[in-house]
Amino acid sequence: MAELHTPTAPPPTAPPVAEQRPFERTHHGDTVVDPYEWLRDKESAEVVAHLEAENAWTQERTQHLADLREQIFAEIKARTQETDMSVPSRKGDHWYYTRSIEGQQYGISCRRPVSGPDDWTPPAVDDGSPPPGEQVLLDGNVEAEGHDFFSVGAFAVTADGALLAYSTDVRGDERYTLRVKDLRTGQLLRDEIPGTYPSAAWSRDGSTLFYVTVDDAWRPQQVWRHRLGTPANDDELVWHETEERFWVGVGTTRSQRYVMIGIGSKTSSEVRVLDSDDPAGEPRLVAARRDGVEYSVEHAVVGGEDRFLILHNDGAVNFVLAEAPVSHPTPEHWTEVLAHRDDVRLDDVDAFATHLVVAYRRDALPRTAVLPLTATGYGPPTEVDFDEELFSCFPGGNPEWAQPHVRVMFTSFVTPASVYDRDVRSGTQVLRKQQPVLGDYDPADYEQHREWATADDGTQVPVSVVCRVGTPRDGTAPALLYGYGSYEISIDPAFSASRLSLLDRGMVFAVAHVRGGGEMGRHWYDGGKLLTKRNTFTDFVAAARDLVTSGWTSVDRLVAMGGSAGGLLVGAAVNLAPSAFAGVVAAVPFVDALTSILDPSLPLTVVEWEEWGDPLHDPDAYAYIKSYAPYDNVDPLATYPPMLATTSLHDTRVLYVEPAKWVARLRSLHGGAPDVLLKTEMSAGHGGVSGRYDAWKERAFEYAWVLDAVGVAQTPLTSAVAKP
Repeated sequence: MAELHTPTAPPPTAPPVAEQRPFERTHHGDTVVDPYEWLRDKESAEVVAHLEAENAWTQERTQHLADLREQIFAEIKARTQETDMSVPSRKGDHWYYTRSIEGQQYGISCRRPVSGPDDWTPPAVDDGSPPPGEQVLLDGNVEAEGHDFFSVGAFAVTADGALLAYSTDVRGDERYTLRVKDLRTGQLLRDEIPGTYPSAAWSRDGSTLFYVTVDDAWRPQQVWRHRLGTPANDDELVWHETEERFWVGVGTTRSQRYVMIGIGSKTSSEVRVLDSDDPAGEPRLVAARRDGVEYSVEHAVVGGEDRFLILHNDGAVNFVLAEAPVSHPTPEHWTEVLAHRDDVRLDDVDAFATHLVVAYRRDALPRTAVLPLTATGYGPPTEVDFDEELFSCFPGGNPEWAQPHVRVMFTSFVTPASVYDRDVRSGTQVLRKQQPVLGDYDPADYEQHREWATADDGTQVPVSVVCRVGTPRDGTAPALLYGYGSYEISIDPAFSASRLSLLDRGMVFAVAHVRGGGEMGRHWYDGGKLLTKRNTFTDFVAAARDLVTSGWTSVDRLVAMGGSAGGLLVGAAVNLAPSAFAGVVAAVPFVDALTSILDPSLPLTVVEWEEWGDPLHDPDAYAYIKSYAPYDNVDPLATYPPMLATTSLHDTRVLYVEPAKWVARLRSLHGGAPDVLLKTEMSAGHGGVSGRYDAWKERAFEYAWVLDAVGVAQTPLTSAVAKP
């Protein structure tokens, strides 16, 4: 739950100070003494008591913000149409959609029959009420009863619409239980498989279910074949990936013709395909893995012939699109469809009966294009265009192979998420729905801009800025700078109703698109990983300084925020430039990176070596990671700003012990550091709390702390700026 879990003892009068118990480790001749490694034992009553004491201290230090938290929560709730419905997507003979109901934490997955084969107009979604003929597939509120946490993983319906395979996690540790529901009767079948990864696919006849399991380090490593109605102990192993830096996943092509087994590391990949009509068969290889070569495969019918579309980076850093005969898909048969471009990063391709949809990015923005399929090949691509300076346009829910339209999603920092259906032949677009924002929201009251910060090496780093119209550019406005910068993940323009609670109090919101992310293409990612990782942190500091020099804010009014690898980013940045920020929010932060990446028994460690380096075997990687890991580089002489670290006890991706140790070290080196706070969710995972109301409370907690850190916690809505 979002409320702090606190002990029943009286409120503390001083921050918790963890006892130092020296623990030594030596690698490459370097001995490190870690005084807080004992906090790793989450089964220890002493450790749990320490986390609860930290929660009690955080609650005491933020008690004065209780009214503001309630106000922000109420604002988020008031802007949200709580009873709502997604735009239905057609698959086979049904429209599929999700609904939410006021007062309920979780979504409800539903469907209703189409009216006929030519029914391509989705049911109306105006008021969120159930359309006629609705069938509830899965009610998250019912499934979550009796649990503090709930999450749906796999969700796959058979081609004939008769069966649903779904998996759930009720702890937050990402250990999912896979079940099968007969949608004709509403009954659960006896088929139940615990300990699965959230990846599943059906054979075309619905007789066989393919799923994935993990090893002790939570690496997806095995694909299994389950014959419906048979014991899980009799399931057959289809693929076992033994190389520790690779993981596996399974899915089906949109055509339903093939089951795809994807095998990948951070730098290379391999795909094996299985005829969906022959689920007992053996998967065959498309192209053998090669170091540095990544590719993905989709099935298309071009000019009446079956083709595999291969999106790959063999000799093409930003990827090219090629095709090959299904019967001979190996690289020597690849023929180019879309050529490589230095300024365009191809991200994905979706194939349909009459067209292709390509997702890509150019000028640090995600875009979408449509290519018609002709009798002889491929027509010219047409970009789906929108007239805003900053935006995101990407393919939406398009599950049906034969659909005559393309569904695209459009959003920006000022435009709520919008769903369009674009007719492939005519190019006309119909707005099916725009995210409702209740109250008096007017996009014209807000403005978004692109800034460019100059990094230490002269590189121009894009920075996105959004604020209310009329926000002063004289350095007096408070600002929140967000960043991530890892795994080629891009932080693209997107609307947030909750963010309005900051903007309407005069705050500027900015995103630093630092190297290590994917905003500017593959070279942008390569420039912020492995032995260039420090660029990620110095880019962020450069973005912070640019916001100050350009008048958006001042150093005493600027807060940094990041989560997971973004938590490492802000932790490293505040070590580099502690005086550049008035506060730091680090959510589930990867701040003890060296310790984690040295331990191959921890979840995801080995597969991460191609992202961060292998400090266990490579002394250069060890020295480099040690030089920037936030926990190892706390400066005892620096004056740090107030900091808030959040974590979850059951997080398997970034263990709670990382921020717990980091906060303990900051406290020990800075005389108790009362303004360094740790907040631990005792029944959640990497994504935090699971229910939407709990998530809103969590966001309100963070935003209230941010506003307090820059001295505007008492600022009324919109009083800091004037409407034009």
